[in-house]
Amino acid sequence: MCKQTLPLKPQKHEELYESLGETFKTEDFLNRTVNFLSGAVRIPTQAYDKMGPIGEDSRWEVFAPFHDYLHDVFPRIHSLLDLTKLNTYGLVYSWKGSDESLKPLLLTAHQDVVPVNPDTYDQWEHSPFSGYFDGKLVWGRGSRDDKSGLITVMTAIELLLERGYQPTRGVVLAFGFDEEVSGIHGAASLGKYLLSTYGEDAFAMLVDEGGGISEQYGGVFALPSVAEKGYVDVRVELSAPGGHSSVPPEHTTIGMLAQLLVHYEDNPIPVALKRDTPMYWHAECLAAHAPDLPEIIRKAMSKAGKSQLALRVAQRELFKDPTFKALVGTTQAIDMINGGVKSNALPENVMAVVNHRIATDSSVSSVKNHSTELLKELAEHFNLSYTAFETSITGDKPGYGTLTLSDAWGTALEPAPITPVGQDAVPFQLLSGTIKSTHNAHRELTEDGITVIPSLVSGNTDTRYYWPLTQHIFRYSHYNAGSGTGLNGVHTVNEAAIAVNLVEMVRFFTTLILNADEADAL
Repeated sequence: MCKQTLPLKPQKHEELYESLGETFKTEDFLNRTVNFLSGAVRIPTQAYDKMGPIGEDSRWEVFAPFHDYLHDVFPRIHSLLDLTKLNTYGLVYSWKGSDESLKPLLLTAHQDVVPVNPDTYDQWEHSPFSGYFDGKLVWGRGSRDDKSGLITVMTAIELLLERGYQPTRGVVLAFGFDEEVSGIHGAASLGKYLLSTYGEDAFAMLVDEGGGISEQYGGVFALPSVAEKGYVDVRVELSAPGGHSSVPPEHTTIGMLAQLLVHYEDNPIPVALKRDTPMYWHAECLAAHAPDLPEIIRKAMSKAGKSQLALRVAQRELFKDPTFKALVGTTQAIDMINGGVKSNALPENVMAVVNHRIATDSSVSSVKNHSTELLKELAEHFNLSYTAFETSITGDKPGYGTLTLSDAWGTALEPAPITPVGQDAVPFQLLSGTIKSTHNAHRELTEDGITVIPSLVSGNTDTRYYWPLTQHIFRYSHYNAGSGTGLNGVHTVNEAAIAVNLVEMVRFFTTLILNADEADAL
């Protein structure tokens, strides 16, 4: 159960690998990497909801000085790699390999950051766009998400170029600029360009932002995400006659909506741990390699492959952790509500939006069907004409009011294809071996000190636009979160990156490039 690969380090380029290892130990390189990230953080590449077209909305223009900054601090990349810009601010760097028959490696990240609410500036220990380094942490918005990823990838390649390295297998970098607002301008353009230029399934593997290193249940684990949950926002709209509140009906639109939402929240889609899903594999690996995992879970998972009873016992115990349960199933959260403009006026129209993160073994249509069936009885009870996702449920029968369900923003997303993780999945084994050798070398460990287990990240990434490019997509940053969640400060105040982690991330990307270069079966 959850057999581990051996640490993998370059053989053909062993001398270069060892030389880089010495460089990574130096204070000078730590400071160099810190300075690269600090400078990047100081440029506030904030991406806002509902931004206007590029060229019309001036808020996009901050990405131009960010590009200038990258050009200045990574001179070899900009003189030796081919750069293509998409939709003005999307970046694709191509480092051609000497053997064009080999599928290139694709490394992705995003330039944009979540906006900082001006009302929270005084809550930051250091100014959010200062890039301040206190000797341990680099502070500021984007220091973790995702300028740390972008800067460490580029630092790794700049370092290899400085050493005169020329890859046999090509390497392509793709950096979007609006991942935090769904990537519709950035990664969407990059994905189309990469598909038209390289073709379907043209890349050996893809590594984007995502899981990192975590300490849990007495073990140290690397958590590459091998899939993503789907997504749909269901808008619940209700309309009925208005009037003066001194002569109210038995149920106002707000009262009816409240009952609909309570019923919705009280009846979530059932959650079940199923075999051959990423979180089942995750649980198998914990059972095999986590020293302090409760014994009842370990025993149940050891039999769960063949015993339905054991699977249900494991599920019961694992679901005591709400985060684990949320990653397994389709979640729902009522995040928006609107209705009423005056205390003495009956509102004619009210609405709410329910956010769903769809299980990897489910679908958008399953969520829509569940939502539709769930509200039928109450629609009839309140005598509402009911339309769900452009299909009339009640037909032409008139009602006191109307109930309408819809995809709130037209942005529904199916769960991502699941990346192969078996013993014969060469990209996953290469990634795992690279993670292990990086972790061990960085700590000068003589024995393997980390377990690699398939996992999921809770959100969605730009990889949604890259699905046709490769079957082997990994959302993994190699950031060491220790015993924390890995999200401390991300999207909120006091975002900061641990400086020594940045050096280890550079080590990871250089090792990955060298290992991929030597992998004949990739």
